[in-house]
Amino acid sequence: MANVTTGTGGDSLDQNLNVFYQSGDIAWVMMSTALVLLMIPGVGFFYSGLARRKSALSLLWLSVMSVAVVTFQWFLWGYSLTFSHHAGRFIGTLHNVGFNDVLGAPSVASDRVPDLLFAVYQGMFAAITVALAIGAVAERGKILPCIVYMFIWTTLIYDPIACWTWNPSGWVYRMGGLDFAGGTPVHIASGSAALAYSYMLGKRRGHGTQELNYRPHNVTHIVIGTVFLWVGWFGFNAGSALSASLRAVMAAVVTNLAACVGGITWCLVDYRLERKWSTVGFCSGVIAGLVAITPGSGYVPAWAAVIFGVTAGIGCNYATKIKYFLRCDDALDIFAVHAVGGFIGNILTAFFAAPYIAHLDGFSTIEGGWIVHHWIQIAYQLADSVAGGGYSFVGTCIILGALDFIGRFIPVLRLRASDEEEIMGIDDAEIGEFAYDYVEIAREVKSPDDDDDLESQHSTIPHDFSSVSDPREKQHSAEIPLTR
Repeated sequence: MANVTTGTGGDSLDQNLNVFYQSGDIAWVMMSTALVLLMIPGVGFFYSGLARRKSALSLLWLSVMSVAVVTFQWFLWGYSLTFSHHAGRFIGTLHNVGFNDVLGAPSVASDRVPDLLFAVYQGMFAAITVALAIGAVAERGKILPCIVYMFIWTTLIYDPIACWTWNPSGWVYRMGGLDFAGGTPVHIASGSAALAYSYMLGKRRGHGTQELNYRPHNVTHIVIGTVFLWVGWFGFNAGSALSASLRAVMAAVVTNLAACVGGITWCLVDYRLERKWSTVGFCSGVIAGLVAITPGSGYVPAWAAVIFGVTAGIGCNYATKIKYFLRCDDALDIFAVHAVGGFIGNILTAFFAAPYIAHLDGFSTIEGGWIVHHWIQIAYQLADSVAGGGYSFVGTCIILGALDFIGRFIPVLRLRASDEEEIMGIDDAEIGEFAYDYVEIAREVKSPDDDDDLESQHSTIPHDFSSVSDPREKQHSAEIPLTR
C-alpha cells in the first residue's frame, strides 16, 4: 500500500498510520533500539574494568549519563540536524526541532520504518558514540565539563558527520560512500575525539613511571562489558537493515563471525609474545572485530567477515603502540580499537562490498567494491574516513580548548582534576560513591594519619602494589577482610 502520510507526519485521527508498515519490521527495529541501549552500560563495564578501582564508578556513571544528555540533545535538535528531510550536504535543518512533525511519515533512510521509530533508534547510535569517546577522561578528567562537552560535541561533531554519511542529501552518501552502521560517524569519530581529549587533558599523574604500572583492576567487568557489547551489536548492525529481512540476517552472521575471529586473532598475537592466554586480549579482539565489520556488515558476504576479523585483530593490537609514538596517554586504547578499527573496516568494505548482499533486503542497490571491479570505491572510503576523523579530532580540540579557557574564570569547567583529586580518585572526589563496599570499610578502619604514613612507605611497597597511587587502594589491595 502506498504511504500517503503528509509532510507533518500524518493525522492519526483521519487514517490508520500503521497500515503503511510491516509489523515485523517495526518489531525488529524496536528490539534493535533496546539492544543498542544495552551496549552503553557494556561500554561502562568494559572501561571501568580497564581503569583503576578508585575511578571505576565514574566511568560507569559517565557512560549511563551519556544516554540522558544525548537523548535530550537528540530530541531538542540533534535528529533534525542529522536526518531532516531537507538537509544540505553537511548538516540538516531545524524543521524537526523538538520532534516537530516526527510521527508516521517514512524516514529519510527507508520507507520501511516511520520517522518516529527511526528517530529513537538513531538516538541510541548518537548516545553510544559519546559513551565510547568519553572513556578518554579516565582517572583524571572532571565530570561537569565532560557533561557539557557531551552536548556540544554531539551537536557540532556527531550530527554533521552522521548527516553527510547517512542522510541521502549528505556529500558522502551522494558520492557513493558505503557505511552501513557507523564506521566513520561512530567509531572513527569517537576514537579521534578520544585521542584529542587525551591530549587536551594531559597524561595521568605518574604516567611513564613505576608509580603508574598500569594493569586492569577488574577483568570480570571487562568480560561482562564485552558480552553486553557483543549481544547489543546484533541490534547495532543487523538493526541497521531497518527491516526484518535477509539483509539483517546476513549482517548478524558477519557481525558474530568477525567478533569471534577478531578475539582469537588478538589472543594469538598476545600469546606469541607472552605465552599467556589473555582474557583482556580476547575481549579486546572481539571488540576490534565488531568495530571493523560495522561499516561493511550490510554489504559483504559471510566469508569476508573472516578477513575483517583477522585484519582487525592484528591491526588494532599493533595500533595500541601508536600512543607511545604520539606521546599521548590514551588510557583505554580507544583510538587504537575504534578509530583504527573503523578505518580498517571502511577500507575492507571497499574491497568486499557485493551488490547482491545489499539487495538482500529487496530494494537496496550499490555499485559494490573491488570484488566486482568497482575500483573507485577505495577513494570514496578513504575520503569519508579521513574527513570524519580529521573533523572530529580538530573539532574536539577546539571545543575542549574553549571549555578549558572558560574554566580559568569558572573553575567548575576546568577539564582536569587537581593532583589531590586524582590521588584521591575521581569516584571519591567527584561522585562520593564507590564501586566496591570495601572502600568504605577502609575509610572507617583507618585513622586520618594513615594516608601520610602509607605515602612515606611508598618505596617499600611490593611490586604487585606499585601500580596503585591511592593509599586507600594499597590497603584494600592487601585484601582487607569484608566482615562488618
